Amino acid sequence: MIHRLMAAACVFASAAHADPLFQDISAGLPDHHYTGGWEHFVGGGVSAFDCSGDGLPDLVAAGGTAPLLLLKNVSDTGKIAFERAVIDPEITGATGAYPVDMNGDGLLDLYVMRVGPDRVLEGGADCQFTDVTEAWGIPQTDQWTTAFTAWWEDGASFPTLAIGHYVDRANPDGPFGACDTNTLLTPTIGTSLRYTAQELSPGYCALSMLAAEDARGLKSLRISNDRHYYVSGGAEQMWDIAEQRFLTEADGWAKVSLWGMGIASRDLTGDQRDELMLTSMGDQLMQVAQADGSYRGAPYDIGTYAQRPYVPGDGRPSTGWHASFADVNNDGRADLFIAKGNVDQMPGMAMRDPNNLLIQGADGRFTEVGDTAGVADIARSRGAALADFDGDGLLDLAVVNRRAPMRMYRNVTPEAGRFVRIAVRGAGGNRFAVGARVIVTVGDAVQSQQITIGGGHAGAVLAPLHFGIGDAAEASVQVRWPDGTQSDPMRVTAGDQITVTQPD
Repeated sequence: MIHRLMAAACVFASAAHADPLFQDISAGLPDHHYTGGWEHFVGGGVSAFDCSGDGLPDLVAAGGTAPLLLLKNVSDTGKIAFERAVIDPEITGATGAYPVDMNGDGLLDLYVMRVGPDRVLEGGADCQFTDVTEAWGIPQTDQWTTAFTAWWEDGASFPTLAIGHYVDRANPDGPFGACDTNTLLTPTIGTSLRYTAQELSPGYCALSMLAAEDARGLKSLRISNDRHYYVSGGAEQMWDIAEQRFLTEADGWAKVSLWGMGIASRDLTGDQRDELMLTSMGDQLMQVAQADGSYRGAPYDIGTYAQRPYVPGDGRPSTGWHASFADVNNDGRADLFIAKGNVDQMPGMAMRDPNNLLIQGADGRFTEVGDTAGVADIARSRGAALADFDGDGLLDLAVVNRRAPMRMYRNVTPEAGRFVRIAVRGAGGNRFAVGARVIVTVGDAVQSQQITIGGGHAGAVLAPLHFGIGDAAEASVQVRWPDGTQSDPMRVTAGDQITVTQPD
């Protein structure tokens, strides 16, 4: 397994390489904490997406008992700046929010997860949002929502939604062993947006969901679960979307139980099969996609398990939350960020637990640089977003913390490699082409990324896809659309962003 990762990474061995460096510019943000009692021990997501139409990612951050925060990006090149935008009515109780174009108008809406009834906000011009929860027929329950993902069935005008729920707060025998069921929301056939709810069980306290093409090349729903509350009998889950069933060991789906918090997905080998990163308490588990459609745990020496803090002062196991694969130094190899932090005061877990920034080397192994890169914060981090907030071609970092101020880090890596950025526009109701795969080739090196909505921990990035290309002057780009058709190859010059549009 490690040899496949090494072979793919070595193609870029001669590419421009720089040690990542970030500048803490958190002082310029509005004061924002993710607050609350035990119902907000989990959650605390942040999502990056363009709601103003200026090409720069804006931010929405969960507040727990504090209000949901919307930040409009007003940056110039070389300077990151945000202004607080109004959400009316104010929303509290939010664990996270995901951007998704639910009505197919080309503007991103927000699905807001809450402790209690969820809310859906329709996106308008210039980051204006309107509550359409009732108008769009979103079923209202008092469940504790902690996970979300969305996909489009073939030919559908509107997305199918999967909603993950944590502990059933109404269960008098809880909280241990009292995991709630999950919910599928299926759009009704017609021209208006209405949903029908279907129970998805068993539920094992979902903290992250991701609908994506799996190692078999089929669309599936990956669910990461927290064994802290399911205690025994539960496991990670993979639900086959076409067959409407959970995969078992007979399908090659190995039973894995962990304290699942978040999911990251990225093709690390160029074979157009995504590896999976599963955050947890203790080991962070990477699963390597196999040619037979199964997954295997990555070898220990790959450097991604990150089971203990890497700064002195606390040798207890780490707690991982949000994870993101992203090329922070543009050398053509995906790196890995993991937000870390104690649930609250769990005595068996590290309290001084800095966030990880793991840089992938030419041999396919990952090396910790969080401290030298300037992102080794020891607050109780939860959600995170890696996006180019100032448009300078380097991915910056936003982090939401529990009971501590939100952080913003500007990427100032010297002598970074070059990049290309690919925006994709789908046909029909799936305007953001969710389910498509973008393939970028430089010489013999192949990278690919899926367009998905979900994963992470309570938030994600929905923006043009960023690819580092090292010292290359150009790259070849193709898009495999959700229906399986593929665009013709096209050339893109380093530093450019192109938009690829699916034919009707």
